[in-house]
Amino acid sequence: STPRQAEHDLSIPDQRRQGLAFCKARGWEVVGEFVDAGLSGTNDNRPEFQRLLDNATGGPTAFDVVLVHSFSRFTRDAFLQEMHLRRLAKSGVRLVSMTQELGDDPMSTMIRQIFALFDEYQSKETRKHVQRSMNENARQGFWNGSTAPYGYHTFAAEQRGAKTKKKLAIDPVEAENVRLIFRLLREGDGKTGPMGVKAATAWLNENGYRTRSGARWGIGPIHRLVSNTVYKGEAVFNRKDSKTGQRKPVSELIVVPVDPIIDAATFDALQAHLKSRNPKVTPPRVV
Repeated sequence: STPRQAEHDLSIPDQRRQGLAFCKARGWEVVGEFVDAGLSGTNDNRPEFQRLLDNATGGPTAFDVVLVHSFSRFTRDAFLQEMHLRRLAKSGVRLVSMTQELGDDPMSTMIRQIFALFDEYQSKETRKHVQRSMNENARQGFWNGSTAPYGYHTFAAEQRGAKTKKKLAIDPVEAENVRLIFRLLREGDGKTGPMGVKAATAWLNENGYRTRSGARWGIGPIHRLVSNTVYKGEAVFNRKDSKTGQRKPVSELIVVPVDPIIDAATFDALQAHLKSRNPKVTPPRVV
């Protein structure tokens, strides 16, 4: 199911109800259920899906049929579907769709493969239109639903039909901690000179400062925080491809104006300072 369906507990209970009824009508015994709530079927990186494959192909198995609501629930990647179906077939396990019943003859195999191609195409088209809508939402200055950066919280800025449009607002308590982190790296704590990211992280943890979730600060999160342009009033959206993780070209980035926590001059000066201390630019001291 999708994350929203999982959150509202809609899709999976309906699939389970129909699946149990389907099995009962055929006198099949259900020996197990594999449920990946809120995970995309566009890939096979799903814990329960992998457990299903392991159980089916790892030796003597307790089942000979895998039942799904539709083939798209198995996977929406035509290549992955064919690869995993052949793995199942070698172990004597077949895939059955309760809404797309097909036989085992060559014609049925061709039709199933056509279904897989259409499912993959539809998934890519849906992703394209969702991305386009999110890009336009960002261009209009709204926040696209993910967790707000440390130092900010989201608020309902506008209601358009059933859609609540959100924006970022400064969180007073967290914002003070953000200013402190920048100050430690720029000036120090009043007893020392400017700190590095590692020293600032240690100082925060030693003095009882914690993340939003109550965890200790890490070097990586601190570095990402002080490098995020949102703190100078520029929240950047559409930075990476959600499928590949690759950075997108600058021409595709969308800057969403927000209230700054750090003035632009201070932010830019710190970036120049961090860049000059980068080990890839400045070699470490010779001991």
